[in-house]
Order: sequence, then C-alpha cells, then structure tokens
Amino acid sequence: MADLAPIAFEVPGEVERPRSRGRGASNTVVPIDRARPEWLKVRLPSGPAYEGLRRLMRSKDLHTVCEEARCPNMAECWGAGTATFMILGDVCTRSCGFCAVTTGRPGTVDPDEPARVGEAVARMGLGHAVVTSVNRDELPDGGAGIFAETIREIRRRSPGTTVEVLVPDFLGKPQALDAVLAAAPEVLSHNVETVPRLYARVRPQARYERSLAVLRRIAERGGTVCKSGIMVGLGETREEVLATMRDVAEQGTRVLTIGQYLRPSPVHLPIERYWSPAEFAELRDAGMAMGYGHVESGPLVRSSYHAERHVGV
Repeated sequence: MADLAPIAFEVPGEVERPRSRGRGASNTVVPIDRARPEWLKVRLPSGPAYEGLRRLMRSKDLHTVCEEARCPNMAECWGAGTATFMILGDVCTRSCGFCAVTTGRPGTVDPDEPARVGEAVARMGLGHAVVTSVNRDELPDGGAGIFAETIREIRRRSPGTTVEVLVPDFLGKPQALDAVLAAAPEVLSHNVETVPRLYARVRPQARYERSLAVLRRIAERGGTVCKSGIMVGLGETREEVLATMRDVAEQGTRVLTIGQYLRPSPVHLPIERYWSPAEFAELRDAGMAMGYGHVESGPLVRSSYHAERHVGV
C-alpha cells in the first residue's frame, strides 16, 4: 500500500481512497457501495418496451452503450424505445479508469454491422439515432469507415431519421475524422471527459489537446453540430471544470453535456465526491454564458441523454 495516499473527505468517517492510474487492484481498497444521495437513485429497467428493445438488439447481434457502460438512464430511455448503438464490437483497446466497457484484443470488424444497425433503427421507428463505438486503435482508420457506412445505412433505411455519432479521437488522424464528416451526421460528438490535470489517471491513453483538436476540426468543417461531454466527481475543482468548459467552447463546440461519474466496479476509479443538483444548475448557467447553444447538466446526464434536443442547435 505504499503507493496509496489519503484523500480528504467531506463526509466524516469515510475511508481513505487511493490515488491510482485508471483501473487496478489498488482501487478495491475503497468500498464500491458508498451511499448515494437521494437525487442519484435510479430504477431498474423493466417493462414491455424495454424487453422488446432488448430482444431486437439480441436478434440483430448488436451492442448498446446503454448496457456495456451501465448507463443509469437505461430504464428511462429503453422504456421510451430509444437506445445508443455501440458499433465495432464490445471490446476496447483502451483502459479508461471510468469506463465499464471491457478492455482487450478486439475481434474482427463485421462489415454487415452497419446494415443491421440501419434495420434496427427502421424497426424502432426512431426520429433520432445515436451511434458510438469502442476505441479501435489497432485499425488504420480507427473504425471511421464503419461509422460512415452506418450513417449511410440509417439514411437509406430510415430517411427521416436524424443521426448523431459519438466518435473516439482516431489517434488524431484528420483523414479518419473527415471520413465521418463526409457522411454528414446532424450531430458529431467527441467527449473530453475530464479536466486536463486528471487525464493520466482517467484517460491514460488519450491526450487533452488531441481531443480539443478533434472538436476544432468538426466545428471548422461546418454542416454538423459539434458536441462534447465531461464528467465530474473524479477529483476536479470547480475552477478546473469551468476552464475546461471554456476550452471546449473556444473550439466552436455548440452542445455540452455534464454528468456525475458513477463507479462501475471496484477496480475503477473511486468517486471523489457527489456534485449537487444546484451545482449542476450553476455549471449549466455558466456554460450558456460562455456561448454554448445548449448545455445538458445534471447528476444523471450522459452523452446521449435527450440527444434529440441537440439537433440544429
């Protein structure tokens, strides 16, 4: 335990937490079941709409980020018949300290996956479809070609559906990002996730400046809404959050989502603190004053929460 350092707590009597990089056994010394505030209570997914959507996803051999990342809004969104598709498999080449998606050696790319996503979108009758992916750093284009083909398949099979894609940084390769931009999604999103000081712990294989460059290129190319997202509760200060929000806005980003980090397992980074609903409201107001067209800020907000509201911002 020599590599652990105590962190001050706001709540008396809580255990000390380790400082660790990403996922690791050292995180397990902190109990996962820290009592949540009342505003973070969520209901388990259930009901006929949820079951019907789950069966549809399994029949098409598709993944959703709702399940893989254990989204707290799955009951609400699936109950309403909406979901975020996760393409390029369910194994990621990166090991971010906050993410529940499995890290490892991904399987082969399935060229038929875009068509199956398009079929599912048409079957669901979606007005707005959201597509994201794992990181596929081993691929020359990072999976950008599959993103572009998925957008085209959704358009072909469901012409009235607007499309949002949440992309990785493609290791900073501009031609990969341009391939997705050429497919003209209505919203193109890339999350910075946290403040730059915490990148080594939270996103050890990512680079803050590289993510800002992705947002800048999206905004400069035009024709699509540029969107990003961050989490709080990982040890950042309010001043750092505001500075990050300003950095993201200065790239031309129009939409920002801000939500509370929730720890998916004992090996993931501990929660440093819970931000209150009032603090999230203050961040939303601060973001609007910075020039964002829309800021979705709340304890349970995730990247695709109320995504249909972000089209045309």
